[in-house]
Amino acid sequence: MASLRDIRRHISSVKSIKQITYAMKMVAAARIKKAQNKILNSRPFAEKMEETIKNLYMEMEEEDFNRSPAFKLFEKQDKSNVGVLVIITSDKGLCGSFNVNVLKRAVLWLKENKDKETKVIAVGKKGRDFCRRLKGLNLSMPYELVGIFPKAGYAHAKLLAENIFKLYENEADSVTVIYNRFKSMMAQEIICNKFLPLKRRFLEFQNEFGENKLSDFDFEPAKSLLLSSLLPRYVKAQIYKILLESQAAELAARMNAMEAASGNASDIIEELTLKLNKTRQAMITTELNEIVAGAGALEG
Repeated sequence: MASLRDIRRHISSVKSIKQITYAMKMVAAARIKKAQNKILNSRPFAEKMEETIKNLYMEMEEEDFNRSPAFKLFEKQDKSNVGVLVIITSDKGLCGSFNVNVLKRAVLWLKENKDKETKVIAVGKKGRDFCRRLKGLNLSMPYELVGIFPKAGYAHAKLLAENIFKLYENEADSVTVIYNRFKSMMAQEIICNKFLPLKRRFLEFQNEFGENKLSDFDFEPAKSLLLSSLLPRYVKAQIYKILLESQAAELAARMNAMEAASGNASDIIEELTLKLNKTRQAMITTELNEIVAGAGALEG
């Protein structure tokens, strides 16, 4: 049987852990509102930019796509069998299954594309460390971006986009992004998005909406110049939105995980306190029995 000192020490350690988990929960709760506001502020611009790009794309003629290097973002590159995989995880743990779900989906993608060489861009320390431990898969990690959460900004999105452009233009034929999308405070959704080339996504848009909303407009300068200038900004805006989505999802996951951990710590403290009282009562009963037995022996 554990001694009273051991039980009290156990209770004290669990209380200390509960204080840490509760503090982490409160920090995440304080940051999540700001992260939600950033998402809400970025979504309208990113969505309207995407709609504008898609409408301009539907206006393009075949000869327009040969006038600017930016139009390479639409078509699959005639390169060797190389793909870029962008994995967005957190920089810290203690956020439930947030990182595990992303990494499981990344491993599944790597197995599905094991016949091609993969260039991994790891955003977040957890994804970077995981990719460094992977063996037996045809991958390399030419670029990493860590230490940006929970303060991811447009400058980080711009830096990430520039490295994606560099790999896509010189080495790869596709870019896929895997991340957690923020749905609500209680739920996150794993997204595996074939980010580049853009043609397939825009053709789906055309089939969905049919008639082009810009067909009655005249453009000055030419549509091709306007589209080529908007494309890099569009890609950066989409990446910025993805970083914000992942950041908010991480904070929500951490808040829920720490709330559950604090609740479990309270249950453990309650069980240990009950055990402490039972042990102390048993010790008192044993001492009383010994005293009574000793008194009886003296009287006899």
